[in-house]
Amino acid sequence: MKALNNTKRLLSIGLLILISFSCTNLDEKLYSQVTQDNFFKTDEERVTALAAAYTILYFWGSHNGYFSYQEVTTDEMAIPVKGNDWLDGNQWVFAHRHAYTPLGEGINNMWADLFRGVNTCNRLISQFSSIEGSGPIIAEVKVLRSFFYYLLMDNFGGVPLVTSFEDAAPNPVRATRLQVYDFVVSELTTNIPLLSKEKDASTYARFNFYAAQTLLARVYLNSGIYTSSTAGNPPSVANLDKVIAACDEVINSGKYSLEGNYFLNFSSTNGGAGAAEFILGVPYDEKFAGGFNIHQMSLHYESQKTFNLVDQPWNGYTSLEEFYDSYDASDDRKKSILVGPQFSASGQRLVDTGAEGADPDGQPLTFTKQLNELTPNALRQAGGRVGKWQYKNGARNTLDNDFPIYRYAEVLMMKAEALWRKGQNATALALVNQVRGRAFAPDQDLSALGSLADVYPGPAFLQELGREFFAEAKRRQDLIRFGKYNAAWWEKNASDPRYNIFPIPQPQIIANPALTQNPGY
Repeated sequence: MKALNNTKRLLSIGLLILISFSCTNLDEKLYSQVTQDNFFKTDEERVTALAAAYTILYFWGSHNGYFSYQEVTTDEMAIPVKGNDWLDGNQWVFAHRHAYTPLGEGINNMWADLFRGVNTCNRLISQFSSIEGSGPIIAEVKVLRSFFYYLLMDNFGGVPLVTSFEDAAPNPVRATRLQVYDFVVSELTTNIPLLSKEKDASTYARFNFYAAQTLLARVYLNSGIYTSSTAGNPPSVANLDKVIAACDEVINSGKYSLEGNYFLNFSSTNGGAGAAEFILGVPYDEKFAGGFNIHQMSLHYESQKTFNLVDQPWNGYTSLEEFYDSYDASDDRKKSILVGPQFSASGQRLVDTGAEGADPDGQPLTFTKQLNELTPNALRQAGGRVGKWQYKNGARNTLDNDFPIYRYAEVLMMKAEALWRKGQNATALALVNQVRGRAFAPDQDLSALGSLADVYPGPAFLQELGREFFAEAKRRQDLIRFGKYNAAWWEKNASDPRYNIFPIPQPQIIANPALTQNPGY
């Protein structure tokens, strides 16, 4: 089993502290013993307190929230309905076809998770502000809060901009998307210089200087969307230059590099201070820090026997055929999607008998790249399954694998995209080939990037982003940036641009009548 590093232990302890304080009626005298006068005295105590904000990110790889709506709404994945299995009020049919509504449970979960992060950061900033010597850790919390606001802005447009824990209005109104963007940029550029430049166990899974620069580059790369609300609106040349500058801070540090083997980034022992490619990740642990369950979400029920899983998978998330076929046959990353005959751990052919006999697709379990339909009677074996992460033998219902939010590959690709958008194709191509070259034989032709006019569902550059970052919760944003999120694909007609941001969840409007709904919902 992967040994917990110090940071993961502190994050896990922080999660336990959160559970204790929020789920237990504590004696008043005991509660009063933990105060700012006798706590936050050492770096370890401060990091333990800081864990209250970082552990919120354990929602990242879970079903029915952020991950689901970054993937199921795109050309990468769908959750086909198999009779009553995965019907779920048609939430995932609506998500895939861009017909989601303010009543979507997963959309409300996403809003609640992200604002939980904002509120916790505001509380920590208030607490740390009265503690001498807390400047760097306050800067880190402000960067983390900016990260949560960046995700809110990206998914919902304008949202309430609350920066005070004590003076927060009971029913805050929405700021505009541009106001939130300006706030995020200001907070990042002000606080990044105060962050640690160390890459070690003390900064793993936290925003150090380089993780924050990666976030800033991502914000600038999508700035054309946030400042105009028009899909495919490119960043200004000035912001493209800022993307390059932020990426160069990471590249020139020499602290990060590409893993020689792509799949080492997703192994059951990935992550940790020694991980070459991880810039920021969620440090999951099957015992102490659960929440990542992509194997449960995607694998077939009978796949339990392939990996000797403790619990039976749910047979949900599948890849789309056209996306699967976008990989070159010699691209090693195509193994990220499981297709073909399936076997038990002992090598026996698996059989899908179904709850009441065999499916129409036959008894021998074979994952097909084709999907017969999205609803109501999708075949139980249809669609490639997510195999990008290593599922260790005997895995529990939550994985030990860490989830990379930012990898070094993304820094190289962001810089390449900025150069490509500036017309510097040769330099951009050299960076892209650093990333994808490891997935091909040395003599493979990697010479094309394509133009913005290319199809399916956009230029070769966008297709390459899909292949490199499949199932890493990035696809929705990339499609919007390239103006392709509203394109038609399997079981989805061309959609209205209003779906480029999600509706404000109805439960949030009921709770806060000052909130206004996004146009078209």
